[in-house]
Amino acid sequence: MLEKDAGILLVEDDRIDVMTVQRALKRNRVSNLLYVARTGLDALGMLRGEGVHKINPPPALILLDLNLPKMSGIEFLHELRADPELRSLPVIVLTSSNEPRDRAAAFKYDVEDYIVKPHSFEEFAKAMDAFLSYWHPDQ
Repeated sequence: MLEKDAGILLVEDDRIDVMTVQRALKRNRVSNLLYVARTGLDALGMLRGEGVHKINPPPALILLDLNLPKMSGIEFLHELRADPELRSLPVIVLTSSNEPRDRAAAFKYDVEDYIVKPHSFEEFAKAMDAFLSYWHPDQ
């Protein structure tokens, strides 16, 4: 569950998608602090406190794009699950990839869900509403 004071880490390099997630969270009345990392390397740094301020407490949820520069989302998942302090963090993949191999690779790393980004904001907000109803039941 997503406590009111728990943060969400969004790992996304596309500015438009970041704004879309922000809008969808606002529309769904989710006021949790949103941290944004543009790459998997940046996200790991934020989670570990390497070179940047550490997210503390750790985020209650990670929203992860798979198509990222420098380190793919799958590579990020590999590093995350290999780290004893981070391996239990819940991850929802939020990506444009509908490739079966990407889906299988993500679930290999025990992600909570795999959501293909819809093209319209209305559909995107509905998709976020679906998983937020579990993670944020007070909405």
